[in-house]
Amino acid sequence: MSEVAQDFSPFLRLYKDGHIERLMGVDIVPPVDPNSNVMSRDVVYSPALDLSCRLYLPKNTDPNQKLPLLVYFHGGGFLIETAFSSTYHNYLNTLVAEANVIGVSVDYRRAPEHPLPAAYDDSWTALKWVASHVNGDGPEEWLNSHADFSKVFFNGDSAGANISHQMAMRHGQEKLVGVNVAGIVLAHPYFWGKDPIGNEPRESSQRAFAEGLWRLACPTSNGCDDLLLNPLVDPNLAGLECSKVLVAVAEKDLLRDRGWHYYEKLRENGWSGEVEIMEAKGESHVFHLLSPPGENARLMLKKITSFLNQDKA
Repeated sequence: MSEVAQDFSPFLRLYKDGHIERLMGVDIVPPVDPNSNVMSRDVVYSPALDLSCRLYLPKNTDPNQKLPLLVYFHGGGFLIETAFSSTYHNYLNTLVAEANVIGVSVDYRRAPEHPLPAAYDDSWTALKWVASHVNGDGPEEWLNSHADFSKVFFNGDSAGANISHQMAMRHGQEKLVGVNVAGIVLAHPYFWGKDPIGNEPRESSQRAFAEGLWRLACPTSNGCDDLLLNPLVDPNLAGLECSKVLVAVAEKDLLRDRGWHYYEKLRENGWSGEVEIMEAKGESHVFHLLSPPGENARLMLKKITSFLNQDKA
């Protein structure tokens, strides 16, 4: 067997012969789940790149009923996981049923085979595909019939939260015509920076691991103060195109202080929307995906559900 060139356990290993061994998120489950209160199916959004998204619709939805539209971007450091793994399929089933929204879970190309900005570009392509349904004449009937484009939300965890932020920034610059992004939900967002803040580790070995993961995902990056990784260095932050933001952090998460820093600094940078934060005590990174029956995960689901439905008529 080839020797390991770089070991980023528990996420992935790179071997000297060039092959990549992903250690998490490699399972794929079908969209049909008879035990769920949600219908789902996979739809190609980029034929050129053969990329799909998984759509979710609550069962027994009235044929003419419009629902808030949730576009979800999965986490995994831009390196692992897919929209079709059991982790994300189970979570989207639960969230869509609880919040009574229509969901689009986006799959995107992953690094290192497809380094950033591939994931951002694919996510934007998916959003343009979603926006093609604004007038009710798009290729996917569920979106034509049920998506309320005045109430669109971006949501993601970890790297997916990073993508959600970047998509709201890009929407501010390029505009998805007919789409109103009412809010974004950033769960344990994958933000970082060159200089430690708060209780972040000062040890070079720990920070080197974090920086190594980022450089694997984005080898052309100028470092950890790249505005793709550290949004607070972005001079255009006030252009975040949404009305409200919910940031969720976990007490024992390495990324906790970055989430708090984003929450505290967003309005100071000229953004005029509403931002709120919730912290789960005693929990670690993406605990809500790994232990969904837990009390803190239930409270987080309830909070996100409320956030998605605050303005529902």
